[in-house]
Amino acid sequence: MHWGGATRREVRGIVRAMTSVSSAAPQDGSILAALTLRRVMVAIVLAVSVAAALNPLFITPFVVLLGRTLVIAMVLLVVFIAAGLWRQPWLPMWLVRVLAVAIAAPVATFLVYLPAVGGDVSAVLAHEGRVSGFILIAGCSLVIGPLLALGAMYRERDLQAQRQMLQFALERSTLEKQALDARIQLLHAQIEPHFLFNTLANVQALVESGSPQAAAVLQSLIAYLRAAMPRLNDEEATLGQEIGLVRAYLELMHMRMPDRLSFEVGVPQDLMNLKFPAMALLTLVENAIRHGIDPSEQGGRIEVGAAREGSMLVRLWVADTGVGMSEKAIPGTGLKNLRARIKAFHGDGARLELQEQSPHGLRAEIVLPMPAPDVNATP
Repeated sequence: MHWGGATRREVRGIVRAMTSVSSAAPQDGSILAALTLRRVMVAIVLAVSVAAALNPLFITPFVVLLGRTLVIAMVLLVVFIAAGLWRQPWLPMWLVRVLAVAIAAPVATFLVYLPAVGGDVSAVLAHEGRVSGFILIAGCSLVIGPLLALGAMYRERDLQAQRQMLQFALERSTLEKQALDARIQLLHAQIEPHFLFNTLANVQALVESGSPQAAAVLQSLIAYLRAAMPRLNDEEATLGQEIGLVRAYLELMHMRMPDRLSFEVGVPQDLMNLKFPAMALLTLVENAIRHGIDPSEQGGRIEVGAAREGSMLVRLWVADTGVGMSEKAIPGTGLKNLRARIKAFHGDGARLELQEQSPHGLRAEIVLPMPAPDVNATP
């Protein structure tokens, strides 16, 4: 089954990719967590390579030289990680980490020489061979360490960008799935069995009694079912199609309670081709019937309309004279989903407004931002 353009397999692939990226870039803020096996292995390989390259220049045994480069590599790795965990507002993070590695390199090199002379600093500085070795190792550390720090930070940034991209992809797939599920639920609500059977029973009763209204009811039911069928592409839905669905639904409701419901639908012809999310206006009409007209003892009237406001706005409304909105009423998920749908369809400028009518009733308005009409368009 497709989830609004993304299959289950694709979503699972996104989740697996996010897991691998997250494991490559620990987020819990501890040095041990950031001290990954990959980083340790890179440090060891570099320490061995530096020791092998410098070995011909040293009279010190290779094992001793290797031990010193390994210690320096591990110290620089820990310093690099610790600098990345230090949050300060003065310097950019990349500069802090590079400076930390650059400062730690000569300090760590000097410290690895102290065990050989029993911790005597003057013995290190007075020995020409040790000073030369210190300069060579510290120089290599100063060149290689900051370069590797910059490379590691670039990789971290790349992993973070991948993680963010995958997170966005997962959120988009989730939203598309939720939109598809909401649409399917809405279609089931529109063509639910008891509604269909009740209408067919009314048609049967009218036919058996020879009422001339039987044909009109059946025609309205056919129009409603045809309009309520799932469309292949919501992006192609128009306000004209929505008005056809709303009119058919209101005609059926009027047949069900002819003495308690009256309605009027008035939409300018030039707005009929306006792109409009399917069943968005019908949701407001259903709410007006269910929460406004049905609970009222006298019933009421529903008015559906639309108009341009200047050249940049279109306002659509569903107004009823029912019982109105209760002070304790909490907006349901239907209106919340409707707000999300019109924003997704028409951008952040689209909005849904609710206001009480005097002396009673409710007016729901959908306000859509629209581009100015093309004056050069061929009529």
